[in-house]
Amino acid sequence: MGKVAKYLNQLTIGNVFDTPDVLEAYATDCSVLRIKPKLVAFPESTEDIRKIMRFCYQLSLKDIKIPVTVRGSGLDEMGADLTNGLLISTEKLNRLLEADKRERLVRVQAGMTLKELNTALSVNGLTVPIGGHDSDTIGGLISNCPSDPYAGKYGGIMSYVERLEVVLPNGDILQTNRYSARAISRKSKEKGLESTIYKKIYELLKKNKKIIDEVCKSNTGSAGYPTIGQVRRGNTMDLAPLFFGAQGTLGVISEVILRAVPIKNQVKRVVATFEDFDIAQKFLDLANSLKPKELNVYDVKIIKTAEASGKRLSEITKNLTKGYVVFAKFDDRTGGSLKKISSIKKVLPRSSELIVESQKTTAKLDEFENSLISFLNSTRTGERVPILTDFYMPAANLGNFINDLKVLEKSLKLDLALFGSYSASNYSLRPKFKVEEKDFNRNAVAFLRAGSYIINREGGSITGGMPEGRLKALVTNDELSAVEKKLYTVIKKIFDPKDIMNPAIKLGTDSRFTITHFRSTGSSKVVV
Repeated sequence: MGKVAKYLNQLTIGNVFDTPDVLEAYATDCSVLRIKPKLVAFPESTEDIRKIMRFCYQLSLKDIKIPVTVRGSGLDEMGADLTNGLLISTEKLNRLLEADKRERLVRVQAGMTLKELNTALSVNGLTVPIGGHDSDTIGGLISNCPSDPYAGKYGGIMSYVERLEVVLPNGDILQTNRYSARAISRKSKEKGLESTIYKKIYELLKKNKKIIDEVCKSNTGSAGYPTIGQVRRGNTMDLAPLFFGAQGTLGVISEVILRAVPIKNQVKRVVATFEDFDIAQKFLDLANSLKPKELNVYDVKIIKTAEASGKRLSEITKNLTKGYVVFAKFDDRTGGSLKKISSIKKVLPRSSELIVESQKTTAKLDEFENSLISFLNSTRTGERVPILTDFYMPAANLGNFINDLKVLEKSLKLDLALFGSYSASNYSLRPKFKVEEKDFNRNAVAFLRAGSYIINREGGSITGGMPEGRLKALVTNDELSAVEKKLYTVIKKIFDPKDIMNPAIKLGTDSRFTITHFRSTGSSKVVV
């Protein structure tokens, strides 16, 4: 074991490793990249994180830079949780620290997973309604701020976070709150990085109000730090919004206070198929007006792929060889919603199917819900790597975008089956690539750039559902205006003056480094 790992092990309760097998295990996530860290730390408390960050910061003062990246469950698809420096895993920070049943508030460590949190809350009939992966950590959800399938109705993770505890790059603690101008003035006069941040962000907001308003008004994505526009409200200021989508570039989230809501147990599902997207969109608009919990659309090729793997979905797709499948969940006044949906069955084309949940159809709908997972894992002739996922596309332009995809399919010779959330306007494409081929990285980047072009042309954004990380930054860093780049660079420097927090993410991405670190072997990870 090297000197740095030994020293950090003496400082912390948790473990720090530099052994080859551990480093190899954390060299990949769910992206197309492979970057091996030099150290992997498993802190067990906020104090452990503070000591690690203080050590790295002190080294940076001597011009010895160890980049620090935070990782939750390793589910990131844009490579934001990979580093060639020190990786902090939050796996051991998974405890529920405090719960207030009356106020419906809960304080947790950032490494607690969504499933662990909602399982604990369910005892009291509560939940945090996020449609993320069960293994998503709370810190990871905040850092990536994804547009999840429930976000159209419930607003996403940002709607449920009350306060954050963040370990700053120098090891100081920042606890977010909405402060008055007088409180901010008092804080600005204190010593330490926290007071410097409050002072400089307050000044930034005052001097750049017009620029910030304009940037936030025109921005439909999460590249950079567009949430700066939500920090100030009247004469008050709360730094918490800046950490949503920051991907660990401003500090390490250690604890979170969340607000829970009552569980809605009555959920009913509907599946409908359409040969023509224009008709499908009319159905989608009707379903969306009924405020569904979830409203998704799938290219029928996705369902057909699942069917070919053994899934019994022929009753749903029947003779449909092209078209789209709509899936909806309702959890409010389900009887009324289902009645309205069922009433249009008689006016649907003969090629369409409409299946409403009942005792007879529940098993069929359960099987349908697993079809996307089956599609994503159909990798015999290539891997469905995430290159262009979680992008925003406004409903009004979705039909035009689908037509553009047909042209792109022929041009790139890829099968571009669209899927995503209509209610959250968040979509993905997962064509197959052979990662072992020498031209894989070039072909993947060509697809990213071409896809981004048509997304932008139709009024969308490739970071509308997930920040840029390393991969999407290959495109977004060229698309940001000089004013935006300057604004975001200043924000990063205020929080992280020595640039040690995930410096190769977002604006700091090195295109050549990213492209040369594409994986050349298949992933062993299974999408579940």
